[in-house]
Amino acid sequence: MSLSPLYNLSKLKSFDGSGNEIFAEEDDHNLSPKFQLESLSLRGRGQDAGALPKFFYHQFSLQDLDLANIQIKGEFSNWLIENNTYLQVLYLEKCSLSGPFLLPKNSHVNLSLLSISMNHFQGQIPSEIGARFPGLTVLLMSDNGFSGSIPFSLGNISSMQVLDLSNNNLQGQISEGIVNMSSLEFLDLSGNNFSGRLPPRFDTSSNLRYVYLSRNKLQGPITMAFYDLAEIVALDLSHNNLTSTIPEWIGRLSNLRFLLLSYNNLEGEIPIQLSRLDQLSLIDLSHNHLSGNILSWMISTHPFPQLYNYYDSISLSQQSFEFTTKNVSLSYRGDNIWYFIGIDFSCNNFTGKIPPEIGNLSMIKALNLSHNSLTGPIPPTFSNLKEIESLDLSYNKLDGEIPPRLTELFSIEVFSVAHNNLSGKTPARVAQFATFEASCYKDNPFLCGEPLPKICGAAMPPSPTPTSTNNEDNGGFMDMEVFYVTFWVAYIMVLLVIGAVLHINPYWRRAWFHFVEVSINNCYYFLVDNLPILSKFGFS
Repeated sequence: MSLSPLYNLSKLKSFDGSGNEIFAEEDDHNLSPKFQLESLSLRGRGQDAGALPKFFYHQFSLQDLDLANIQIKGEFSNWLIENNTYLQVLYLEKCSLSGPFLLPKNSHVNLSLLSISMNHFQGQIPSEIGARFPGLTVLLMSDNGFSGSIPFSLGNISSMQVLDLSNNNLQGQISEGIVNMSSLEFLDLSGNNFSGRLPPRFDTSSNLRYVYLSRNKLQGPITMAFYDLAEIVALDLSHNNLTSTIPEWIGRLSNLRFLLLSYNNLEGEIPIQLSRLDQLSLIDLSHNHLSGNILSWMISTHPFPQLYNYYDSISLSQQSFEFTTKNVSLSYRGDNIWYFIGIDFSCNNFTGKIPPEIGNLSMIKALNLSHNSLTGPIPPTFSNLKEIESLDLSYNKLDGEIPPRLTELFSIEVFSVAHNNLSGKTPARVAQFATFEASCYKDNPFLCGEPLPKICGAAMPPSPTPTSTNNEDNGGFMDMEVFYVTFWVAYIMVLLVIGAVLHINPYWRRAWFHFVEVSINNCYYFLVDNLPILSKFGFS
């Protein structure tokens, strides 16, 4: 598709060619269009454009430009911004752009949204970016190769509401300039090399609602950084090196829906203050050193909050959680997150029984309590989890029978109770449970029924007793080699004890020798008196 046939339309202000293949015209620069577009969308489907169409060189009134997902390649054409001083929105994600990100020479106060995510930009983020784009409200620079630290000038953009620098090679400490950004609602710095401690505290007037700092090298305790952020909805600090306990003040975050603290070095018990989080729908505390009981009020079902404004919808489209379900770490994005309910407490040191109240979470999709030291039975209330897709209770110390009504869970795709002390019969091979293999039940010695090889009602194996390894053919029930060694050791020990006592106590020593002397004399006279009698029977 070429725009050349439209060059004479002098009143053309807006054009949407999304999904079409736009190619660069061969016309020279002298052939210029009569129109001055204000809005242009050429969002593609990944096609190779080769270069920008030449009519762009003659456009100076663009306000909204969308070139996303077109393979333009090469360096960023910063003249697009320089020529169009009224530009407000610029989408350039997935364009295979490379090299450094070049800023325009002058300040552009009108640019409010800039998206250059998922390209191949290298080098540092220009230090003057905050001065050149002082009116930015949305800046999306994720999935590139940016290095260095966060420019301090970004903190001067008071209008910034959405900032996404995730999946780059940024390093150093998280800039304090970002922490004074009072209008910020969405912050994603995940997938970088940030180190040091969390910022001490965000601006008390901050509107921050989504915080993603996962997959960095952050250390130390979870600080008071988020103490006053009453509006926060999502807090992801997973895959770091955070230590100490889960702070009690998290209970102040009354709007929190998503809490991800997995893959850290947190310890201690779950603070009871988390009971205040009645909006919580996704919580991941896995792969830590947490202990104590799993509290029955950890998750409750509440209506989903509504999206409030335009920037909320942008934030939601940018959201991405890593959550292990169906034995695979999956990434949940966008609207899918809003309707997902899950609990992952696996790989900790939790003890005690599984709270039966968890069975009231009828909308839960994934529950993982594996690799702990939980005891007691599987709550029968789990048959109420009608929406559950993944249930993992393996590697615990659970006992009792598997509730037979679990077969009513028609959405379940992954199920494991392996490595426990469960007994009785496995659930009937119906519905989804007909698809589960023996590995889902293995290492439960007293469990029987398909798909396990042990048939219910068959004789139980004898209790383990020492058996002979060298005398199996003789049918012996005792290891004779062990018996002989034990006998002689005991015999020698008795002799040593008697010798020690006689050596220490002279009275007992005299009594012992007197006893031996009397015994020898008695034996002598017995033989002398009875020798004639014995000789008659051939005992000469």
